[in-house]
Amino acid sequence: MTLLPILVFWALLAWGMAGPRSVLLYLFFATMPFGAFAVLPTGLTGGLTFTSTPMVALALVLRTFVRPGGAGALLGMALRPERLLLLAAFGVVAVIVTLFMPRLFAGVIEVVPVRGDLDQTVPLRPNQQNISQLAYLLIALASVFAFARLLRGPRLRQHAYRALCLGGAVAVLTGLLDLASGSLPLNGLLAPFRTASYALAVDVEVLGGKRVVGLMPEASAYGGLCLGFLCAIHFYRRAMWQGAVRDIAAPLLVLALIGCIWLARSSGAYVGFAVFVMLAVVDWCLRLGARGRGARRGVAGELGFVVVLVIGLCLVVIVTPHALDPLYELVDRMVLQKGSSESFEQRGMWRRVAFEGLLSSQGLGLGLGSARTSSSLVAILSGTGLLGGALYYGFFLQCLLRTGRDRTGEASFVFSAFRFAAIPGFVVGLMVGSADFGGMLAFGFGLVSALADEVRSAARRRPVRHAPLWGPENALAVP
Repeated sequence: MTLLPILVFWALLAWGMAGPRSVLLYLFFATMPFGAFAVLPTGLTGGLTFTSTPMVALALVLRTFVRPGGAGALLGMALRPERLLLLAAFGVVAVIVTLFMPRLFAGVIEVVPVRGDLDQTVPLRPNQQNISQLAYLLIALASVFAFARLLRGPRLRQHAYRALCLGGAVAVLTGLLDLASGSLPLNGLLAPFRTASYALAVDVEVLGGKRVVGLMPEASAYGGLCLGFLCAIHFYRRAMWQGAVRDIAAPLLVLALIGCIWLARSSGAYVGFAVFVMLAVVDWCLRLGARGRGARRGVAGELGFVVVLVIGLCLVVIVTPHALDPLYELVDRMVLQKGSSESFEQRGMWRRVAFEGLLSSQGLGLGLGSARTSSSLVAILSGTGLLGGALYYGFFLQCLLRTGRDRTGEASFVFSAFRFAAIPGFVVGLMVGSADFGGMLAFGFGLVSALADEVRSAARRRPVRHAPLWGPENALAVP
């Protein structure tokens, strides 16, 4: 039974390699919710787990660059400061630090190992996790290059936006199946997709309720996944061409993903959702104050729905004063009391030890996979050193500060949407994260880089008279 899903995955991947390029885009996002699914039997890989999304990303990279002119395009992006030079330099530093620093500082620096006793420090040693963590990061870096080249065409960008919705729908479906498995005999259906070699926390309860994990390793990973899809679908939705996906499916998915975040019962996801709400309010305010009918399009409907929802909640509280007590209790337990929990103290110890190891290495770094950190910031700094951290966050800042407008106005909108969509995940990553920034952020990096190239190309060809963002002549307004 376990072999069948693996064969289906590789058959779909072969179709993506031979068929239209858009197939790989849909597979990329649709496989994200299968974070506990090993697409190669772990008995054949020495215990390493190869999940589906990195394999699809690798296929995207191969299909994009293993062709005439592909190597030249790759070098062109990697060697130009206005394109992906900072990210390429970060990858080089990560490779050097990970291959050499665990050996240089072996036995000298104490770390909390990625695998093993998580409450004790051990002397630094080269280990299998150095290679696996480096491999995952390099795949994520390469996928940014692939997206930056692949998404230069507006048609493929539209496929990518729809693929986001497909991935969000799969995340909701897997979450509902996991929730239903508590009362229905569905474990036999879900077990073939839970074949990762690392520990899986799929039967955890909080306050008498099951923490929904979908087909991810744990509830925090599932909550973070749903948060990523929620932010991407909400903020990129207006870049879609008019149709049922943009006007009906995407809003329904936003509501469903909010429900899944609640069911995950993850403190990190709750904090990220609070950041998302604040950013959505800021976005509404900016759109209401912007010039042009197009910039304000859809704001009235979105605000109207929120007002109706708030009024409904107020009526519920008036009629049944204690109806929201379970909500208050869960938020208090998962967020407000988190600082006094044992897991919070343990994660704080991981971060402290890793940061002390960074200082002991004179800022050179310990290598990816050398130390457990539970924070993307500490993981990148301790794993790649101060130089690697400066290059990566310099590139992140470069993407956040992208500006410009193409003929249709899609570029200026997507640049703004990326800023809003990336921040909640960044905040959550400071609390629970790793050096591998993941597929969702890789897609965002590649998307803004592709549109930045389009803006520069248009500026070189001729002066552009900017069209209204959502005028009747806008290509985004028609399918």
